Amino acid sequence: GPLLGSLIRPLGGSLADRFGGARITFWNFVAMAGGAAIVWTASQVGSLALFLVGFVSLFVLSGIGNGSTYKMIPAVFRAKAGRLVLAGADAALAEREARRLSGALIGIAGAVGAFVRLPYTFAVARFGGRNWTIVSAALLLVPTIATAVVLEPGVDYSTLLLVSCLAGVGGGNFASSMANINAFYPNRLKGWALGLNAGGGNLGVPVVQLVGLLVLATAGVENPRLILLVYIPLIVVAAVGAALLMDNLTTARNQPRAMREATREPHTWIMSFLYIGTFGSFIGFGFAFGQVLQNQFTADFATPLAAASLTWLGPLLGSLIRPLGGSLADRFGGARITFWNFGAMAVGAAIVWTASQVESLPLFVVGFVSLFVLSGVGNGSTYKMIPAIFRTQAQQRVAAGEDTAVADRHALRMSGALIGIAGAVGAFGGVLVNLAFRQSFMTTGTGDSAYLVFIAFYVVCLAVTWTVYLRPQARMAGV
Repeated sequence: GPLLGSLIRPLGGSLADRFGGARITFWNFVAMAGGAAIVWTASQVGSLALFLVGFVSLFVLSGIGNGSTYKMIPAVFRAKAGRLVLAGADAALAEREARRLSGALIGIAGAVGAFVRLPYTFAVARFGGRNWTIVSAALLLVPTIATAVVLEPGVDYSTLLLVSCLAGVGGGNFASSMANINAFYPNRLKGWALGLNAGGGNLGVPVVQLVGLLVLATAGVENPRLILLVYIPLIVVAAVGAALLMDNLTTARNQPRAMREATREPHTWIMSFLYIGTFGSFIGFGFAFGQVLQNQFTADFATPLAAASLTWLGPLLGSLIRPLGGSLADRFGGARITFWNFGAMAVGAAIVWTASQVESLPLFVVGFVSLFVLSGVGNGSTYKMIPAIFRTQAQQRVAAGEDTAVADRHALRMSGALIGIAGAVGAFGGVLVNLAFRQSFMTTGTGDSAYLVFIAFYVVCLAVTWTVYLRPQARMAGV
């Protein structure tokens, strides 16, 4: 570890020379948080290999950080020397800088949300679904109240970064609820149940946008704190409702023991990759849609408030249609629906790219909203595939002579474990979407490069789905 960290330190300085010391340092700290989470996870599941991977990654990342932070020192004073020049910069430059900084706030919240999904999934099995829902719902009061306290003009950017980190814990609630709900329903209804639960969670994206628009329209844009005050009592109601109405299921108690086995299962990483394409797209587009509209159609959406008047539509439709994806998967098979859905997503991304080329706002909105809808369908169908994969494995185990009850319990435990892992990896796809947009706008001034990357990625996902889960010779054909 120390050897690799020492050898890689010059790379940190070189990356900082090219991309900026603060930028490399920022994302390096995010990656170090991920490395520490891997070490914690390895400790929980007792995996020496995963523990070593996590610890060595921390050495490597600390070496990169050493190089990038030293690069920041002269850059800070160079920036101070040029402050007078910046003071005379035009308004367009200042606006681009503001959008760049807000993009970092969005990115850090998404990254933290991805990292906490895995421990939140463990927590369901360790503490019980009801118990953990009470705690996790109450924890949402921390970022909500913190944001209400600091949200005012002139607040320090580092304070906003800290609050953004706190806001990321909400991503964990989604993963724990999905792992919990998986144990409640028979296999024939899992697609609908998981889709309905997840669709309700995803619905929070457009709801908060609509609530924000309503509050700002009635109380004025100078009173954003009122949005937080709307949510505080709702969080309390959720925690109290969990305490009064939910149950702990003993069938979920053994799930942490399945995590080590799930990390060795190839289908864990295949499904996580596919979930990047569906849920990663949904959460990433939900974060980025408003900023993309402002950057590409500035004349129509000069302010974030103007963009917000439209950005809620895509997440709303994508959330409402997610149960349909699960229901279609129950009827026709998750892999089949996922396969055709990725093909349609590639077409949707091509429509967005075309609209960007011809600068057509209506076509752009149609393409983007179709991506939200299709990502919602794909979210439902991919999650249905998870229990179907292990049900197929259970049938193969029974055919080989294993007891049916033992095989079914193993399938349930592995399904819950994979749901947590796929949720964490898929959520990180939202961060990748924002990074793709950010890099595309910084280098070309448009999102065209990002759209081409999305098209290529969806085609790869389509090919993987066919090869592993639909090809007649595949062991998992027809899941």
